[in-house]
Amino acid sequence: MKNLKKALMIFSIFAIGLYANDFDKDIIDFEKKRLSNNARVEIQDVTINTKLRMKMPIENWYGYIIDVKAKVKDKEINAKDIVFSNGVVVAADLLDLKTGKSLKDLLEPKFDTKYYSEERLIAGNHKAKDKIVVFSDPLCPFCMDYVPDVIAHVNENKDSIALYYYHFPLLRVHPASATLVKAMSIAKNIGIKDVESKVYQIDWDRYFKVDSKDEEEIIKAFNKEFKTEITREELNKPTIMKNILEDVKIGEELMVRGTPTVFVNGEKDNTKLKYETLGDK
Repeated sequence: MKNLKKALMIFSIFAIGLYANDFDKDIIDFEKKRLSNNARVEIQDVTINTKLRMKMPIENWYGYIIDVKAKVKDKEINAKDIVFSNGVVVAADLLDLKTGKSLKDLLEPKFDTKYYSEERLIAGNHKAKDKIVVFSDPLCPFCMDYVPDVIAHVNENKDSIALYYYHFPLLRVHPASATLVKAMSIAKNIGIKDVESKVYQIDWDRYFKVDSKDEEEIIKAFNKEFKTEITREELNKPTIMKNILEDVKIGEELMVRGTPTVFVNGEKDNTKLKYETLGDK
């Protein structure tokens, strides 16, 4: 009898796994068909980036992060979509009845080790086992408090932690960040050290408002603080813009929605406090 129960249990687990794999293709086909309903969108590829089996009481449901490659008006785009399915129906979202929170928050794209780029290292040891990745906006109030603390902690444990920084300016909220992050990139290129650490400790409100779009005003303030002579011509070179857009693109791949967004050893840290558990001090 015990052997029979064990066999039935193994068969049940196998059947559930097989069933789940069976409707992966259905999910892809569903997304292709749904997105193709828009005549302006030419679908090139749809793939599953991440798949998560949901926990009780909806353990027969799966959450999917879908990668979509498409053309819109001859422009190639890469986008992500999230859907949930139990193999019978598809839902754009699932909400916790008690808390009202979306279960989308449980889904995160796969973190690629390529994001540990030495070019983005701002503190610590690139070869360290523990790694922190921060996506940040220098004019985000919470970032202003948070980023210097993380940098200080990593500097105190510089042999055992690596800290990587990615620009993610929130232009709808802080338009002035567009100019500021480009100036930061130039300053770093010309050899100024600890640019990120210094930027977050400067009171930029003395010089301009976060909604300023006046490049001259922002450059003047940056040059004064960093004793540089950056010009608008330098600021708007395609190579500088490319650097920033690469950071933003990576953030979008990881579905970064706000700042600061923090990953510790490849996992998103919603508490933003796990860095304190790393290192010896």
